[in-house]
Amino acid sequence: MAEPFPPVEPYAHGLLEVGDGNRIYWETSGNPRGKAALWVHGGPGSGGRRGARGMFDPEVFRIVLFDQRGCGESLPHAADPSVSLEHNTTDHLIADMERLREHLGIDRWLLYGGSWGSTLILAYAERHPERVSEIVISGVTMTRPDEIDWLYRGVGRLLPGAWEAFRDAVPEAERGDGLVAAYDRLVNGPDEAVRVKAARAWCAWEDAVIAHEALGHPGYYSDKTDDALMAFVRICAHYFSHDAWLEDGQLLRDAHRLAGIPAVLIHGRLDLGSPLQSAWELSRAWPDAELKVIDDSGHTGSPTLRAAVLEAIARFGKEGR
Repeated sequence: MAEPFPPVEPYAHGLLEVGDGNRIYWETSGNPRGKAALWVHGGPGSGGRRGARGMFDPEVFRIVLFDQRGCGESLPHAADPSVSLEHNTTDHLIADMERLREHLGIDRWLLYGGSWGSTLILAYAERHPERVSEIVISGVTMTRPDEIDWLYRGVGRLLPGAWEAFRDAVPEAERGDGLVAAYDRLVNGPDEAVRVKAARAWCAWEDAVIAHEALGHPGYYSDKTDDALMAFVRICAHYFSHDAWLEDGQLLRDAHRLAGIPAVLIHGRLDLGSPLQSAWELSRAWPDAELKVIDDSGHTGSPTLRAAVLEAIARFGKEGR
């Protein structure tokens, strides 16, 4: 089974000014004259895992990683409750990606990512299809209201005890606008103890949803430093309480704009948090996209899913720039 490439270190990195007082961390590794490929991390607010470099052949690809606003090594960091998220929206992230592409002098790039990264990839590619050479997605999401409702309420039918703990971490009087909006209020409140308790309860729920994924990374969400965990929850709750500033069904409706962009959509059949339905619907609306369903994988992957990603990226690498 295919394995990631040996670790490589960046040959360039920096902080790019993107406006509104934000600077996003970026780095490039691999072949400076290779095919450009951008890793788009999930979350939102998870930060770019540096191990993602290993998904690309460093002799073939110019590998670009970046941390989205407010997380990872980007500044200011959303762990600080005084850092406003007003200028942290999907449109801002799309603009940041374009600014980074221009800063690096890249004409077109391959986009790879999953989970929230999938939504951001689709939103960017539908806005700038001429800048995208290929797409590889592992874990398709489009952040539609029904997907958000499923992850933070519906899937609780399968995990009633864990969901009740998630619900009960919010005072009953605060639940009127829904749990996601309630958590958004709690992690932005004035009391540090309340913010920390809410952030930990959010991640405990996320971990409950992936706890069955023995071949993936159970416990992934809580396995963060305190600052990374707080930034992750603040940014997630901010985005999901606003439906990611996307119209309901927008990405599926506008999938015709992706015509001509080759893609591989890779999705785990055991993904409870992001069921296969979204990947299936997207593949039906996007004839250039091939859907691969991985039977032994959930949301956080498996060796089989990783091998499928490596194969897809390698195939597009062979097709040149």
